[in-house]
Amino acid sequence: MKILVLNCGSSSIKYALYDMNDQTLMAAGGAERVGMEGSFVKIKYPGEKRNVMHDIPEHTEGVKFIFSLLTDPEQGVIKSLSEIDAVGHRMVHGGEKFAESVIINGRVIRAFEAVSDLAPLHNPANLKGIRAVQELMPGLPQVGVFDTAFHQTMPAYAYMYAIPHEMYDRYGVRRYGFHGTSHRYVSQRVCEFLGVDINKVKIISCHIGNGASIAAIKRGKCIDTTMGLTPLEGLMMGTRSGDIDGGAITYLQKKLHLGPDEMSDFLNKKCGMAGVTGISSDMREIEAACAEGNRQAQLGLDMYNYRIKKYIGAYAAAMNGLDIIVFTAGVGENQAGVRSDALKGMGWMGIKIDEELNARTRGEEIVISTPDSKVKVVIIPTDEELMIARDTLALIQA
Repeated sequence: MKILVLNCGSSSIKYALYDMNDQTLMAAGGAERVGMEGSFVKIKYPGEKRNVMHDIPEHTEGVKFIFSLLTDPEQGVIKSLSEIDAVGHRMVHGGEKFAESVIINGRVIRAFEAVSDLAPLHNPANLKGIRAVQELMPGLPQVGVFDTAFHQTMPAYAYMYAIPHEMYDRYGVRRYGFHGTSHRYVSQRVCEFLGVDINKVKIISCHIGNGASIAAIKRGKCIDTTMGLTPLEGLMMGTRSGDIDGGAITYLQKKLHLGPDEMSDFLNKKCGMAGVTGISSDMREIEAACAEGNRQAQLGLDMYNYRIKKYIGAYAAAMNGLDIIVFTAGVGENQAGVRSDALKGMGWMGIKIDEELNARTRGEEIVISTPDSKVKVVIIPTDEELMIARDTLALIQA
């Protein structure tokens, strides 16, 4: 049983092909600069990585070219597209309509289109991937796995904003949360890794990358998360501001003479670590600047780590206790300094990490807390694509 996973963005198509008999990754990669000059495809086979230049004017052509690479007589990993049993799609925003993964049909597509206003850049791109597969492989089962679905277990008092209820009734304005597939994967995996029952523990999952969010997971269910109506809310990120006073937004709009779309672009692309430091959104470059004594870089890093610490404390309080902290994604898996600083001074919560072990650990499944720590601190590399493949297999076999 072979499952292809597609993640279609506005100008990119990421893919991964799994043999679900043993859940091994056969091939992966992605098309970049779709619809632009200089488009190319990254290819990752076991033991090989390379880039292939190819004109990709739109998503159907991109998916078609990916199919041709997978079935290439010399370098492909399958002989025919007929070996692919189903395609699983990463779907960004399902609103309140989707609390779990679903087999894609006409009704699902119409419901997904109805919430596209909530993710105008991402949802239409996701649909392009679905339609490309429909055109190239008619009748092939397709499954949608939603970033927002895992967070649909949040109680109303956690997801509602303090605005007139009519805004929720008419426009669906509430907190939805994102990175749900990642939070679901690492919360399940950490329990397998530690040999504990997910239904008996309280977990804080820290997905810390260029985009970042934290989720409070109690007995396997999300009860709160940092991102909101959009991925802008919550933690300070690579280029996103995270939490900011709404009054500051309107104040800056007037001062900078920005319209709503321009202000959104400012908050999403020109703020966060890049905006505060004036250096970069790359944490490696920020830490290098800190080592050289750059005060603005140090301020940015202090702000970044403080917000992680603040939300960990808040979510421990919300769950009335804490058993496990998980770090995942690019920064969470690889930047020891962020993990260390975010948890510094939290011994009163029973959190103690092995600083020496933490300092030498990158991108591997490992417990970095001390044996006497009341809270287990664990690094679990995320695998959203495998989670999507698992959901797809379960649904087509149901």
